Amino acid sequence: MLKFFVIGVVVGVLLVVGGTYYYFVSGMAPVATADTPLPYEKKIASKSKNAHMRKQSLPTSPLPPDEPTLLAGAKVYKEECASCHGLPSQPAPGISEGMYPHSPLLFKGKGVTDDPPSETHWTVENGIRLTGMPSFKNTLTDTQLWQVTQLLANADKLPDSVKGILAPEPTTGIPAGIHTSSVTH
Repeated sequence: MLKFFVIGVVVGVLLVVGGTYYYFVSGMAPVATADTPLPYEKKIASKSKNAHMRKQSLPTSPLPPDEPTLLAGAKVYKEECASCHGLPSQPAPGISEGMYPHSPLLFKGKGVTDDPPSETHWTVENGIRLTGMPSFKNTLTDTQLWQVTQLLANADKLPDSVKGILAPEPTTGIPAGIHTSSVTH
């Protein structure tokens, strides 16, 4: 009797493993950004990321969230991050809408202001696999990483000087490449 039970468990496990393998290698699993996500996909990915971070030794910020740090962070953010994560009071960038998962709009809602700065720093430094979030470890200096981290950690209480840097560039209404001095009448 025990022998048949053990055989049944082994066969059941093999069927689940084989079925899962077949599901992925046969092309039935969603892979396009427009596909419906797998059940619990976001929850599992979030739990995995959080568990991985808990195993890390996350540093504390060497920079205070003062105005010079936030100004420098805003400049880096606008250059390196805004094209995916957006700017305050602006619609989502088109690239964000085409990604799966959509890149979070870091100035909408609470953003990451409720996350410890060390977690945000880890994410910016290391990136997150299969999300489109790259690692900036080899692109930005550690000081720049912390400047952006402090900006995002304090996004809900930025001084006007920092908000000014994050404001969108004014448009002139003149198509790119046309110089007003060269137009003749």
